[in-house]
Amino acid sequence: MPNKRHKPEEIVAKLRQVDVLVSQGKPVAEAVRSIAVTEVTYYRWRQEYGGLKGDQVKRLKELEAENTRLRRAVSDLTLEKLILKEAASGNF
Repeated sequence: MPNKRHKPEEIVAKLRQVDVLVSQGKPVAEAVRSIAVTEVTYYRWRQEYGGLKGDQVKRLKELEAENTRLRRAVSDLTLEKLILKEAASGNF
């Protein structure tokens, strides 16, 4: 089975679909099968995207990407600072 990457908006829609099916009385396992993912994937998605709406998920992903970019920038600047400090002390 090929790996399919679902977009965050699709994930939220599928989680809502499972919620509707479960509220109609279907077992969770059967509802999860109807959206064509495994139970493990369903529970992982529910843990990550549980109470979010579509626009909130998009914003979350944007913030995570920005956070990663900023962390990388800080680590690069810290490394440069350490190199300059060592060079200034004469230990090169």
